[in-house]
Formats: sequence, structure tokens, C-alpha cells
Amino acid sequence: MGDSSSYKDYVAGLIAGVATVITGHPFDTVKVKLQKHNTESRGITYRGGLHCTARILKTDGVRGLYRGATSSFVGVSFESSLLFGIYSRTKQSLQGGDQNGRPRPQVVIPSAVYGGAIISFILCPSELVKCRMQVQGTDSLVPVSSRYSGPVDCALKTIKTEGATGLFRGGFTTFLRESIGNAVFFSTYENVRYYMHSQVHSTSNLNVHGNLMDMGIGILTGGLGGVAFWLAVLPLDVAKTIIQTSPDKNATRNPFLILSSIYRNAGIRGCYTGLGPTILRAFPANAAAIVCWELAMKVLGIPRD
Repeated sequence: MGDSSSYKDYVAGLIAGVATVITGHPFDTVKVKLQKHNTESRGITYRGGLHCTARILKTDGVRGLYRGATSSFVGVSFESSLLFGIYSRTKQSLQGGDQNGRPRPQVVIPSAVYGGAIISFILCPSELVKCRMQVQGTDSLVPVSSRYSGPVDCALKTIKTEGATGLFRGGFTTFLRESIGNAVFFSTYENVRYYMHSQVHSTSNLNVHGNLMDMGIGILTGGLGGVAFWLAVLPLDVAKTIIQTSPDKNATRNPFLILSSIYRNAGIRGCYTGLGPTILRAFPANAAAIVCWELAMKVLGIPRD
């Protein structure tokens, strides 16, 4: 594919990002509501994710599950466009003429790490604002006077008290999470995809339901990739949340110190706080992203090995 078509890789990534938000945002809303209400001593407590979902649908309808989705659509679509675009272009240049055959770690891993590293610089400030918005009200230590009226207010107050670099608090941890996580994600995706396609091609009824088969493989490879991502890096995500929401500007920003402290107090379970809703969201959101990414590439005429 020539350089004049390079924008198509980014368009395909953008479509994958939109699919991620449409599929994943309701899970995120439920997770945040559980985090907020089940940690407060007063008010409603949800019995679990299903109870919480039922309450949202009863009181707010489907719109309630997509509250706050506008900023996610913009942010995630942009990040996804960059991640998938950079991954595709880097992989292509590292592969050279050899586009087919078994996925090679020396091609897949650097391409994924590079894409993850680039998007971490955009993710860090947007996630800092999102995390600070999500935890306020759950913690009685946050005085009413210093609460945020919205994302812009949160960003401005952060800059005012901590300077512009305050928005990048937790940047190193975000960088590690995205670099390692995406290396795991794309390695899982590419290898499972290669294995499944070679199994399908070895059967006699090859083209019986070609598109349906591709979609099934896309769902499985994307879903497993998403689960692998979070199993690999959820502890870093826990550390990142603590770093970004700590009221103490001088608190440590070393994720390994924070995780060793959590491990001493709560063991490995503490390092994997929020695993349930995270995995529950990771499979469908990433499955939708991969199916839409592969479909977009097909429609846009991007060759796929």
C-alpha cells in the first residue's frame, strides 16, 4: 500500500474506537457507579453490576448508561485512530516485503509498544481528569470547596494548583501500562488469529460462511486480546489511579513502591482491584473494536495478511 493511502489505517482505527465506546461505555458507567455508591456510608448500595444496571435503566433509561460518553467518543476515537494507525504503519515498515506467514514477535511487539507509548501522552491528562471526576464525592476528605463542576474546571484547577505538568502526573505509569499492555494485546490478537485462520484453512468447507467466520474469529481474537491486556497491566492501572487522585502533591509517583505497599496490605487481590468489571468490559469492547477494525480495512481496501 502506498503512502497516499496511509490515512486509511487511521480511519480504520477511528472506527474501532467508536465501536469500543458504544460497546464499553455502559460497563464503565456501571463500574463507576458501583465504586461511588458502594464505598459511601449513606445512600443507595447496589447488590452488584446487574442490580446497578437495572436501576440505571429504570430511572434514566438507556441514556443513563451513556452518561459522559461524549468526551469518551472524542478521546477514545482519537487515541484508537492513532494506536491502530501507528501499529499498522510500523508493522508494515518492519515487515518489509514479507507480509504473510506466522506473526513475528520482533515485528509485532515493537509496533505495539511504539503505538502504546505515543497514545500514553494523550491518555495521561484525559485519564487524570476522568479519575479525579470519578472519585470526588466518594471520599469525605475532599472538601466541597475544592470539588470540580466539570472536566474543564478540573483541568483548570489542576493547572492552577500544580502547574501544566500536573496534568501529566502518572505519566510514567500510563506509559508503562500502554506500552506493555498493547504489546500483550497485539501479540495475543495476532497469534490467536493466525492459529485460527490456519485451522479454518485446513478444513475442506473453506468458504462456506467466510464473512461469518471472519467475524467469529475477530470477536474471539479481540476479546482474548483485551482480557490479556488487563490481566497483564491492571496492577499498573491501580497504581496510576492512586498517583493521579492523591491529594498530596509530594506523594510518591513510583508505581512499584505503591504496588509493593498494596501487596503488603492486601496481597495480590489488592493489586487487581476492579478485576471483575474490567474483564467484563474488556472482552466485548475489544471484540467490537477488532471486528470493526478488520471490517473497515476490508471496506477501505487495506491489504491484510
